[in-house]
Amino acid sequence: MSKGILVHAFNNEQIDYVKQAVSLAKRAQTHLNLPVSIITDCDVPDIFDNVIKISKDRYTQKIYNNGSHAQRLTFKNNSRVLSYELTPYDQTLMLDTDVIICDNTFKQCFAQQKDLLLYKDAYDLAQTRNYNEFDKISETSVDFYWATCVYFTKSKTNEIFFNLLKHIEENWQHYRMAYQILNQTYRNDFAFSIAIHIMNGHSKGDFVGHMPGKLFYTTDRDILVDINENQLTFLLEDSNNKYFPMKTNDITVHAMNKFSLEELL
Repeated sequence: MSKGILVHAFNNEQIDYVKQAVSLAKRAQTHLNLPVSIITDCDVPDIFDNVIKISKDRYTQKIYNNGSHAQRLTFKNNSRVLSYELTPYDQTLMLDTDVIICDNTFKQCFAQQKDLLLYKDAYDLAQTRNYNEFDKISETSVDFYWATCVYFTKSKTNEIFFNLLKHIEENWQHYRMAYQILNQTYRNDFAFSIAIHIMNGHSKGDFVGHMPGKLFYTTDRDILVDINENQLTFLLEDSNNKYFPMKTNDITVHAMNKFSLEELL
């Protein structure tokens, strides 16, 4: 069976997602020895296993933070629901471009029997902040699942799951209201969480398995200061809006500040 990594990279006015995807591909080859295919509307370097070009006709807007500085930019994020039909692999690991791969934990995805894996829990490197927004998709709604890292195989059940995701994305305002989500911006995390809830029979269940290891993250109010091979240096904001340094070694991190990440690539 073919296996590989899939990334989505659509640049906006200021952020070069393709540049991030190139870095991810290099680190994936080093740590995971896996090919990487890209879904994009941009020209890309000759590093990817497959380049899948699609055009984007629906965009949204969202607030991007770079530490304490915030701005509203175009957000092209609704292609994720097409991953099942577009992936060239039988076994696919789909990753956000801002995942900095520093170890080989993701290899375990391909050595287990579950057809769909996501992270339900994630760990804030700062350890001092309370992010309840990552527990449920709203205070009165269902469990939150991260669409940052998703492993899936070609199977009839997953085909149904991704068709459901497309339906949710196309009818987002209906599902947003049904699941008591206040923010109008479409988010893949929310769509995946809703689809999992439906596939579980509108209750808690075991439809989806757990990704291996732990998902560590920093928010876009944190600053990535340095990348030295597998050592990452951050300035992290605490609950009092003050910053403190932290270094990680050989730990894969979802670094949400796209601006500070891009400056170091």
